[in-house]
Amino acid sequence: MTPRPDKLSEPVATMPSLRRRIFTTDHRIIGIEYLILALTSVTIGAILSLLMRIHLVWPDRVLPFYGPILPEDYLAMVTIHGTIMLFFVLTTAPQAGFGNLILPAQIGARRMAFPVANAVSFWLTAVALVILLSSTFVPGGSAISGWTAYPPFSAVAGAGPGQGLGMDLWLASIAVFAIASTIGAINILVTIIKFRCEGMTWGRMPLTVWGWFTAALLSVIAFSVLLAALLLLFCDRHAGTGFFVPAGDLVSGVIHSGGHPGNGSPLLWLHLFWFFGHPEVYISILPGLGLTSMLLANFSRRRVFAYRTMIVTTLLIGFLGILLWGHHMFVAGLNPFAASAFAVSTMAIAIPASAKVLSWLATVWRSRPSYTTAMLFSIGFISLFITGGLSGPVLAQPILDEYLHNTFFVVAHFHLIMAMAAVFGLFAATYYWFPLMTGRMMSESLGRLHFWGTLVGAYATFLPMHITGLMGEPRHYAQLSGVANAAGQLLAGTLPLNRFITWSAIVLSTVQLVFFVNLFHSLRKGRSAPPNPWRATTLEWHPALHPNAPAEALEEATVVYRQPCEYRPTPGGELFLPQWSADTNPDIKPE
Repeated sequence: MTPRPDKLSEPVATMPSLRRRIFTTDHRIIGIEYLILALTSVTIGAILSLLMRIHLVWPDRVLPFYGPILPEDYLAMVTIHGTIMLFFVLTTAPQAGFGNLILPAQIGARRMAFPVANAVSFWLTAVALVILLSSTFVPGGSAISGWTAYPPFSAVAGAGPGQGLGMDLWLASIAVFAIASTIGAINILVTIIKFRCEGMTWGRMPLTVWGWFTAALLSVIAFSVLLAALLLLFCDRHAGTGFFVPAGDLVSGVIHSGGHPGNGSPLLWLHLFWFFGHPEVYISILPGLGLTSMLLANFSRRRVFAYRTMIVTTLLIGFLGILLWGHHMFVAGLNPFAASAFAVSTMAIAIPASAKVLSWLATVWRSRPSYTTAMLFSIGFISLFITGGLSGPVLAQPILDEYLHNTFFVVAHFHLIMAMAAVFGLFAATYYWFPLMTGRMMSESLGRLHFWGTLVGAYATFLPMHITGLMGEPRHYAQLSGVANAAGQLLAGTLPLNRFITWSAIVLSTVQLVFFVNLFHSLRKGRSAPPNPWRATTLEWHPALHPNAPAEALEEATVVYRQPCEYRPTPGGELFLPQWSADTNPDIKPE
């Protein structure tokens, strides 16, 4: 049932300014704060990626106000870029940002289950970002172990540049983030389970809610394991333990005893980290999968094809996502039988993923979609999801992964399916829910320009990386030329294609200025949005749940009568049945 009015979040308009901006527990404001944090993070991450690309093709270039990029500087950029993008953008924006903004309304609730914990989760996330960025300015520099932080180097504080205080700050940052994400995930789960309004059965929940629900389940499991692994790694660095350092290992000229109680193994870190790392992929993309299904149905004026099957595939993708971590470790010396099991389970996840693609195709088949910017980004999401996913079965074969592992083929794979597909989902959500957040519309003409530039730039940047990976270009190499041996000649052969990739990345980043112009201009001068501009059927557009709803609307009970995306053709056009409408045969057109 809908919570009692006296338990609702305080209306935004009546809250003092300082409290609204700093101490608020209103989930809508917290959601916007998460999105601002993610927008700041993605800007920093994109700048770092451009600096990395520029250094790869012009390694001798001296940067203004900085100087030359040393190898340890390049590795620090790789680490901070990967960490920011994965944790503070791809995890934060879809799950915490849009989850706070939209999820309660989509289930008929007017607040999150634990408002204070929700605020604490945001501020912990902000503190984690500050800790991470501060590591750039400490003696020894930022961590250089990549976002995976493989031992034994990361487990030995004196191993070299970036392995001192910078590495400790990296561990502290991710540990705080893991705590924040776990709190946020528990909040989402309890909200969905306990705060659904009357009539909002499990089978009537929008697929976006199922995406958030499954991602939250994965977050509780995955981030708990990651937090334990981080604590063990910190103990290896400062408490004399030996969880990840083998006895007799030589690191920076020092033989390590392996600590107490005995001999450690870097392989343990790989198991713990990738048990988190692969579910993290689905934490980032599951909300986008749910949103894509809903937007395709909305703008095609159709029901979601095989709605209950889509719910099952979402849960199945989440379940299988926990079982796949070993395919990141094919070259780590796994038992051949274990490698075969991980290969089979990796290919098995293609079954629910393919079922989703078939549902999307059936939903839009012979329809006349409205190609709004949100719809275009949803189609782009599908394109990137399929293109990036096609290389997944290749990397799932242990014999092929032995050659392709740690090459740019892997970089191309996960940037297409995880980074770009997830980002396209975020853009679709922004254009679709912007009227709900601001009461204004974003420019459709600028939105279409943004979409086509981003789609072409994404493919031009990441598709050629498959080729450089097949040519043998490894990840984390700071220089591709000037090495006088066979390996140097091999890497130098990738330079022409890498120049093309770098220019494409510059174009891709430049196109995002169109989005920023559209965003900030629309915030101030965008066209006023009608109450339900997309003729949507889900509850976030309910008059009583709208962010700008009058105070008396808070007293109104919310009841759900059907699944979302109920559209009915009529001789005069299209009609739709919102989830909250008790009328089964409307005779008026929606706005």
